[in-house]
Amino acid sequence: MEQLQFLPFDKSMLQECVDLYQQVFSKEPWFDCDERSDVESYFINFYNLNKFAGYVLKRDDKIIALSLGFLKPWIKGEEYYIDQFCVDYSCQGKGIGSFLLNSIKNDLAQKNIHAMMLNTEKDYPSYQFYIKNGFLCFQDIRVLGCEF
Repeated sequence: MEQLQFLPFDKSMLQECVDLYQQVFSKEPWFDCDERSDVESYFINFYNLNKFAGYVLKRDDKIIALSLGFLKPWIKGEEYYIDQFCVDYSCQGKGIGSFLLNSIKNDLAQKNIHAMMLNTEKDYPSYQFYIKNGFLCFQDIRVLGCEF
């Protein structure tokens, strides 16, 4: 694997991460067209969580992948809940996402955290990516939501 730099997310990375997020999620299969200010607010709100955990992967001083999430209580300690995970569109399919996930797993294991969770849609390519990287699909679990 080329020279990659795995780093914890910090606030100085905010603008570049917003750029990456918008670059990735404006394309298929998502076609999101979120306002930049909304994405910035979303990232800042995550960053301000007391259990925030975020990571980036850099190549040549450019952020090419990110994971934003938080640590949450779990019956066996804590787990890392990934809320956003993306890889630069031009880098997808080249092992970058798997490298980032493995780097996160190693970092979490050193902190005695041994589980990661996330939600994804089964018809998106991301579903197969996560399955390939050791995530399991819990068939009996349904994600429920309520807007009000």
